[in-house]
Amino acid sequence: MKLYYSPGACSLSPHIALLEAGLPYELVKVDLRAKKLENGDDFLKLNPKGQVPALALDSGELVTEGPVIVQMIADHATGKNLAPARDSAERYKLLEWLNFITSELHKNFGPLFSPVLSDDAKAFFKDRVMAKFKYVDSQLAGRDYLLGSQFTVADGYLFTMLAWADRMKFDLSGLPNLVAYKARVAARPKVQEALTKEGLLKAA
Repeated sequence: MKLYYSPGACSLSPHIALLEAGLPYELVKVDLRAKKLENGDDFLKLNPKGQVPALALDSGELVTEGPVIVQMIADHATGKNLAPARDSAERYKLLEWLNFITSELHKNFGPLFSPVLSDDAKAFFKDRVMAKFKYVDSQLAGRDYLLGSQFTVADGYLFTMLAWADRMKFDLSGLPNLVAYKARVAARPKVQEALTKEGLLKAA
């Protein structure tokens, strides 16, 4: 498999999932502004959406959209328990979290990266994201991870959003459950490995 990624982008989520799953993969870096691969190839010819993540399977098929990719990864490594069993109540809870993260957190973060949006507009979206983080904080009370004691692919996605919050200098100090959760996920060896491989963390 090949994971097309950009350092620190939302592709960090499936990168973490691949490492946690123990599946063999190749990293292919994408310049999202130029829509080019490191070898100069046109990324749009591979993925007309022009976005990461994209996962090229050994069959030649290309899978896009992070929440779908991470579930596929989890289903290829069922022994790692990165997602509950299909058709179980817990699986639908995982889907609920993945949809919440992608629609309520990820999409509201997008405008904060815009170089042309006004400070007032960015403040509006930042407030929206903070409100969503407050909800997540309330749901993490008494839990190690989103679904309880077991780390799942939803946690890798939420951690990616929390890494973005760091970059945007969000003050999460009033959300103790979320702060403790972020530290807990960050301490996982495979999360550290993903951050190191993407150049976001210096190798020890």
